[in-house]
Amino acid sequence: MHTTTRRNFLVLTGISALAAAGCGTAVGSGTRNTTTLRYQGSVGQVSPPELAASLGYLEDLKLEWVGNTISGPQDIQSAASGQTDFGGAFNGAVVKLAARKAPIKAVISYYGSDKYAYNGFYVTEKSAIRTARDLIGKKVGMNTLGAHHEAMLDIYLKKNGLSRAEAEQVERIVIPPVNTEQSLRQRQIDVAVLGGILRDKALEDGGVRKLFSDYDLRGAFSAGTYVLTERFIKQNPETARTFVTGVGKALDWARTTQRDEVVARMTEIVAKRKRNESAAALKYWRSYGVSAPGGRIEEKELSVWADWLTERGDLKSGRVSVPDLYTNEFNNRAKKAS
Repeated sequence: MHTTTRRNFLVLTGISALAAAGCGTAVGSGTRNTTTLRYQGSVGQVSPPELAASLGYLEDLKLEWVGNTISGPQDIQSAASGQTDFGGAFNGAVVKLAARKAPIKAVISYYGSDKYAYNGFYVTEKSAIRTARDLIGKKVGMNTLGAHHEAMLDIYLKKNGLSRAEAEQVERIVIPPVNTEQSLRQRQIDVAVLGGILRDKALEDGGVRKLFSDYDLRGAFSAGTYVLTERFIKQNPETARTFVTGVGKALDWARTTQRDEVVARMTEIVAKRKRNESAAALKYWRSYGVSAPGGRIEEKELSVWADWLTERGDLKSGRVSVPDLYTNEFNNRAKKAS
């Protein structure tokens, strides 16, 4: 089982982010108001932009799939360095990349947590783990470090009275999401972070119980945003507006449309793109978790993670100006809702 220490992860992401930030000339396609947007997808899943394209909400914009992303931080670094035109990640990762002087701007929320779409921390039914203190000395498996799942774990431990020294005794281990449930059942880890389709599948299989979830901790909230480079926005303002507004419209459609209809549309999208993947897991889809109309970004959705990173020592105080990090300027959908 592959493991990564927090220190090594931060060093690696720091190097990658600095490399991306060093590309001060990062561009999208380099063409003013381009009609093609390059992006990375996810196996067996349909992102809000892909849904928007299928529904016709992107108008004449075309999405060009260049491969699948391995994580949110990697996805936004690809956008910052000009390998893709947009990327999405947990807001803490967006703040961290901006702190490295990457030329990015968050333009719309695209995922979050609600009563249907949440990330839970699960143990086996017979596990002796019942409280936060029981996690000391235990292994928690998650998809990456320094991002959403580790932030939720830190908040949970602090909220339940553990000191920083005690919290550091809870071991965080990187495990690919598709292997997390199996690792828990085989007792390679003590706690598994499961969300969305993988969570519902594990619950259907039985034998696991929830310790807590991000929704339990914070209620409904938007957790991740799509970013564009500042130069791309300057060169392609109308493209940015069409993209952001179209994605916002797709988020609203998914939230207000009958679930069976949404799943049927997503299944059709996966079948048509012919990437040699299965759409079977889509039957577990419930929500993108974005409750704000049109995916509008609120400052607190970024500032809470800037504060968390500062408290951890990953970010110097005042390193990032959160109000300068995002914009709702191109989101006509959110403006109408307001």
